[in-house]
This record gives sequence, C-alpha cells and structure tokens, in this order.
Amino acid sequence: MTKILLLSDTHSYMDDTILKYAKQADEIWHAGDIGDLLVTDALTKLKPLKGVHGNIDNHVIQKEFPEHNRFICEDVDVWITHIGGYPGRYDRRVRESIQSNPPKLFICGHSHILKVMNDTKLGLLHMNPGACGKHGLHRVRTMLRFTIDGEKIDNLEVIELGKR
Repeated sequence: MTKILLLSDTHSYMDDTILKYAKQADEIWHAGDIGDLLVTDALTKLKPLKGVHGNIDNHVIQKEFPEHNRFICEDVDVWITHIGGYPGRYDRRVRESIQSNPPKLFICGHSHILKVMNDTKLGLLHMNPGACGKHGLHRVRTMLRFTIDGEKIDNLEVIELGKR
C-alpha cells in the first residue's frame, strides 16, 4: 500500500502544515503551478516527489518537471498534468490521448477547484486537489490524500488548510 499526498497550485507557498502532511505520506504528487523550486526542494527532503509544471512555472521549473507525467503506482496507471479539464470537458491538449488510452487515475490542477469524480465513459477516476497556495480565487486551501493498494484507490481524504 502506498500513501499519497496530492497537492497543486502552491504558487511559491509552503508552510509547516503542508510539510506535516507530507511527512505522513509515502509519496508526494504535485499537479503544477509550483512557483518556486524551494517548494519542491522542501518536499523532496521529506519524501519522493512526482510532479508536473504548470502555466505559471518558469523555464527553470519546466526543465525540472515535465508537462505530463504518466507512470504506474502499484497496479494503477496514473497521468498527472496541470491543465487537463474534467470528464466530458477535457482540455484539447489531452482530449485525444485520454480517449484513445485512458489511465485509471487522471490528475490535474489549474482551476483551484477541488473535484473528484468518476468518468464512467472512460473508466477512470479524475482528481483535482484544489490549491494549497495563497494565490488565486479559491477561498479555502486544500489538498487530497489517499492510498493505492494494488489496483485499488482508497481512503480518500480532503485536507482543508484554512482560508487563503
């Protein structure tokens, strides 16, 4: 079983509460708009990190993190990208690929809106952890944590980090 902490849209912000949850995870996944490598440096000191760059990330971050990160965690095919859309409304950058070869778990950020939903048409689970940074239109900073055990995605929790 792998314990995952999923976050996005830090926009250069990091605090002790985020780090506290990071210490409890086996892996940390960041869905883009990192803002500053100091954020990912703090996280990688604690646990392994997988991530992608977002639309606000500069060339230094883009060199460190890809636009798309597709990998296997236990027996789950995972695809993380920053701008991905939602079931029924996937972004043009991923639409063709996701329809022809859907992952089991599709993760994106960008909207700052926490959303978890099944795409029954493609047979995948979509997750957007919202935003845990302080920049943007969101009112409450959020992250997600969950476990992957073989093929099973389970124990999903919304973590609220307080007002922006």
